[in-house]
Amino acid sequence: MRVRVLYFASFREAVGREEEAREVPPGSCVRHLWDRLTSDVALFSRFPSMPPAAVNREYASAETELKEGDEVAFLPPVAGG
Repeated sequence: MRVRVLYFASFREAVGREEEAREVPPGSCVRHLWDRLTSDVALFSRFPSMPPAAVNREYASAETELKEGDEVAFLPPVAGG
């Protein structure tokens, strides 16, 4: 099953692109996708826990099941002052 992953800010810089299509097994949830990304991207593996995520532009939990064609974004931490 294919989902679209969007990258923002430091995550975009880490992967070198704004988005990509990813294949995930049927029945995968947001956590499974994050786990796969952490094995591929060194920056992601440094996070002690999964950052907030959105599926189809709505906040989603780690247990949200993904469906064919979903758009997934993990929201990087931001600093400001």
